[in-house]
Amino acid sequence: MLLRKKTAFYLQDIETPTGRAINFLIMGLILLSSVIFVADTYPIPTSLRIILDRIDYCILIIFVVEYLIRFWCAETKISFLFHPLSIIDLVAIIPFFIWSTNIRFIRILRWFRILRLIRFINLKIYFLHITTEDGVIFARILFTLFTIVFIFSGLIYQVEHGVNSGRFRTFLDAVYFSIVTMTTVGFGDVTPISEAGRLLTLLMIMTGIVLIPWQLGDLIKQLLKTANKVDIPCGNCGCSSHDADAQFCKACGTKLEKASGKNSGHLGPSCQLPPSELTINTELAEKSE
Repeated sequence: MLLRKKTAFYLQDIETPTGRAINFLIMGLILLSSVIFVADTYPIPTSLRIILDRIDYCILIIFVVEYLIRFWCAETKISFLFHPLSIIDLVAIIPFFIWSTNIRFIRILRWFRILRLIRFINLKIYFLHITTEDGVIFARILFTLFTIVFIFSGLIYQVEHGVNSGRFRTFLDAVYFSIVTMTTVGFGDVTPISEAGRLLTLLMIMTGIVLIPWQLGDLIKQLLKTANKVDIPCGNCGCSSHDADAQFCKACGTKLEKASGKNSGHLGPSCQLPPSELTINTELAEKSE
């Protein structure tokens, strides 16, 4: 029981050196596997391709072991199985169990492995030393855009390369098509010809119409909120960037003293938040246990 709780703690922890090392290792393996997927779309020597495939298979085995450990550590097994993060983890390891059945299906599934980084958003923010609220929101927006473009690019490459290799030669061609399509620019120089490719293109357009305005709106709202802050120094921690109607310090909770003449409307230095308070406003970023 003690071993299970200790293991569960380290799988979620980003404060202790052991917890950071474990989570950083898993995050690094996710990124490495994604790089391997991209490299596989380019003409590389057969010997190197074999080595990369073996490395990818070893990473997949590690992910399977990690999933089983998380399942073992979970207090409620049913809740764990149906948690969004656990479902993403399961999708990422499905190729391990059906490796010899449908190669195309496996190649499509593996592009979703990048979604596993959702679990480590807070860890990435910690390692990048992002300590302000504005920085956290900006990092979330960049991660969302990067993830969606990466997945769509991988999927459109996978369904089109076999029948339209002249247009979708490498991953870069797929990225170009995804960005042009999602931004509704549509130059028309690269077009899908398969049914799956056309359906995927429609999904890209709809995602772009919804996603880009939402993300930009979120960013603009945060910038306006920052512009409306005033310089009210906290006597306890020194944080000086607060909302005009703030009564307590947002960093330490100390009651603010609004001395006359100090509320000048000038934006003071950003308040830095401890890593434990850096949160991402998404349901998928919650811990699975």
